[in-house]
Amino acid sequence: MENTDWHKLEQLIRYWSTELGFASTGITNIDLGEHESRLEHWLSLNHHGEMLYMARHGSMRAHPEKLHPDTLSVISVRIDYLEKTPQPESILASTDLAYVSRYALGRDYHKVIRGKLKKLVAKIDSHLVDKNFTHFSARVFTDSAPVLEKALAEKAGLGWIGKNTLLLNEKVGSWFFIGEILTNLPLPETNTPQENRCGSCHACIDICPTQAIIAPYQLDARRCISYLTIEHRGVIPLEFRAPMGNRIFGCDDCQLVCPWNRYANNHSEPDFQPRHGLDSAQLIELFKWSEQTFMKNTEGSAIRRTGYMGWLRNIAIALGNSPPDNDVISALREKKGISDMVDEHIEWAIQQQPAKAI
Repeated sequence: MENTDWHKLEQLIRYWSTELGFASTGITNIDLGEHESRLEHWLSLNHHGEMLYMARHGSMRAHPEKLHPDTLSVISVRIDYLEKTPQPESILASTDLAYVSRYALGRDYHKVIRGKLKKLVAKIDSHLVDKNFTHFSARVFTDSAPVLEKALAEKAGLGWIGKNTLLLNEKVGSWFFIGEILTNLPLPETNTPQENRCGSCHACIDICPTQAIIAPYQLDARRCISYLTIEHRGVIPLEFRAPMGNRIFGCDDCQLVCPWNRYANNHSEPDFQPRHGLDSAQLIELFKWSEQTFMKNTEGSAIRRTGYMGWLRNIAIALGNSPPDNDVISALREKKGISDMVDEHIEWAIQQQPAKAI
């Protein structure tokens, strides 16, 4: 190990990362003490809602070495995903189109990023083998294990955690995914953390449709449309249905309004290209999907996480928020009887539409 040029390897890792399509790379240590106390406080307030996995595994989230023994360094990467056309704002302003969070329009980012990270690990391993270093170990992650990813990315210099609790970067905004490699290599830390530049801005707090950002840097997931449409499995509380508008999977409002996103890059990853016209799909057409069609069209997509019942529930609410339309009422009635949970939202949606003869 003494004969290994870790600084040279760090430079190579950056080069290989760029080759694989990552927009930036940083390396940091595993000290997450400050972030661990914040997580514990957030969990104590039950702001994680039904996301019980957030509280699982005890302190493992703040201790990468417990997740991957002998971890000394974390390689943190960023890849952009924004799809600028059509303009997200124009979809949100539509009365008959469905808004799907920009991150979920293409292939499941978990699969894309994991595949690239595994290739990066293979390149590192090959290099070390050539240098007669045979004790290399690593694990790759992207939103798939108990890891404080944003905290590690912040420490690695990829951005700062903003008032909307997302990772922000002064040069590219927040429309990006992050991923990590936990490794036993003593790599040099590459970046100084970025200065928090949210300043006095509170645009994300003001714009949130359900007031989920209850204070700067504090998110109550139970009020968040992304949580409600994806993670929440049951009935969506009445108070949140009208504010959901036409958002059927996720919500991007706090990103759309963030001043730093004026610098956001359009993605260059083919796998992130929209599938099945979901960037501008008609609500009523999506609602007519059978379960078989839903499973087929969401294969390899992050959208499948909501499940077919959640899909119908979310779209039923969006249809209830749409202007009066006989076709909408007919479509809602045709789906009744699939489940009691979905029926409750269909009934609510029909009540939002003035009574009309069909």
